[in-house]
Amino acid sequence: MSYCTQSDLLEQIDEDVLIQLTDDHDAGSVDSGVVTRAVADADAEIDAYCGTRYELPFSPVPAMVRKLSVDIAVYNLYARRKGVPEDRQKRYDSAVRFLRDVSNGKATLGGDAPAQDSDSGPEATTVKSDRIFSKGRSSDSSSGTLDNY
Repeated sequence: MSYCTQSDLLEQIDEDVLIQLTDDHDAGSVDSGVVTRAVADADAEIDAYCGTRYELPFSPVPAMVRKLSVDIAVYNLYARRKGVPEDRQKRYDSAVRFLRDVSNGKATLGGDAPAQDSDSGPEATTVKSDRIFSKGRSSDSSSGTLDNY
């Protein structure tokens, strides 16, 4: 599942521009295969940064991930041609900076934060009241007690 669609890209750039960026065979229309590849590359880049902190692929896709996917995919389309406009370069750089922050735990993608790994070592799986043997407490003489010792 892609994190953004061709219609999402068309919200950011005009269709004429999208045709110029994708039409390698002068057909006069958007080459959806080129768009699909640019989006897949953008999604792979997002997954590379977010994979250490989130379960992938995102489902449902957070709004921030969709935005990042659009910005990176549009950048990828411009990068196919010579010369990425300055505003698109800035958007891409901002997206990568944000993804680095997500990867380092300095930012989240909104919604539910990922579960934090416990680095503190082993943890108890029972509570004190679950103990079978204890000092100074008489048992109910059931099997497995140390009453006779």
